[in-house]
Amino acid sequence: MSAYAAVLAAADPSPSASSPSPSPSPSESTPSVPSFQDAQESASNAAGWIEENWSTWLAIGLRVLLIVVIAAVLRVVVRRAITKLIDRMNRTVQTMDGTALGGLLVNAERRRQRSQAIGSVLRSVASFVILGTAALMVLSTFQINLAPLLASAGVAGVAIGFGARNLVTDFLSGVFMILEDQYGVGDTIDAGVACGEVIEVGLRVTKLRGDNGEIWYVRNGEVKRIGNLSQGWSTAGVDVTVRSGEDLDRVKETIDAVAERMSKEEPWNELLWGPIEVLGLDSVLLDSMVVRVSAKTMPGKSLTVERELRWRIKRAFDAADIPIVGGATAPLEESAQPAPDPTAGVAAPSAYASTTSPQSAAAAPLTPPNITK
Repeated sequence: MSAYAAVLAAADPSPSASSPSPSPSPSESTPSVPSFQDAQESASNAAGWIEENWSTWLAIGLRVLLIVVIAAVLRVVVRRAITKLIDRMNRTVQTMDGTALGGLLVNAERRRQRSQAIGSVLRSVASFVILGTAALMVLSTFQINLAPLLASAGVAGVAIGFGARNLVTDFLSGVFMILEDQYGVGDTIDAGVACGEVIEVGLRVTKLRGDNGEIWYVRNGEVKRIGNLSQGWSTAGVDVTVRSGEDLDRVKETIDAVAERMSKEEPWNELLWGPIEVLGLDSVLLDSMVVRVSAKTMPGKSLTVERELRWRIKRAFDAADIPIVGGATAPLEESAQPAPDPTAGVAAPSAYASTTSPQSAAAAPLTPPNITK
């Protein structure tokens, strides 16, 4: 009976027991190792997910590949078409060099630079549009929301535009100057801020060579007006001033002879694109009159023709005894005046000049009296 009571006391988990609680077994603290069945279940889940989504990923990959291939092919085709178009324009101009219209066109270097600039701008714009559109289509294929991206790009574009507005203005002005063929290499232009011969045309800056050899860098955005002195033709004008009493018919005959002789000589027959004409009297003054002479010349050669024409007219007038007058009018001769009186600057005689005058006696110093011993 006592043995049975001892067994019950040992099995009773009452709180009154003073013995310490048993420590956990080692099997309860170590993590459980997945079994082969768990690994098989995970593999089957992954295979099922791949089986369900492989068609979607394959469709997205094929779509992206198709977009990239089409963009690359379209970019190559467009750039090649632009290059062929520019080459065809150059060949058309080269075939017209020997014609009358070819003389009015720009030179080969100017045409080459203009074609290269236009081709570079068109190719860059085409590449940017095609590749940008392809990138947006790829992002939309991955179901990425493009609204925040486009909004951020718009804000960044506005900020860059405000910060670099002068650069953008220069670039756009350069593009339109080249497209409109306002000037080119070799032209002499008046850009307002500077004048000279164009030695380089860029999309942002135009380089000019001044009359004294200096180089001007003119920003395209600051040019408000341009005077091209090398396109079409130029006009050479010479004013001949003679005395008002000269015979006008004789003056005109002398100038006509000079013009006819100059038009037949080299190289003036190539620089003159029209006959040298006496337009008539430009002004009539009291002691002189101005005869206007004009001629149409090759672009940029008007100053050369004017200098030669003045030289020849002066020599012809000297041979014909026709004086050329000009400058300030000779002053009128002053009227004769009587000679000045030499005694005008002499002072009037004084009373003190005579020693016997009462004034001199009154002014004489007093002498002390003689004292006799």
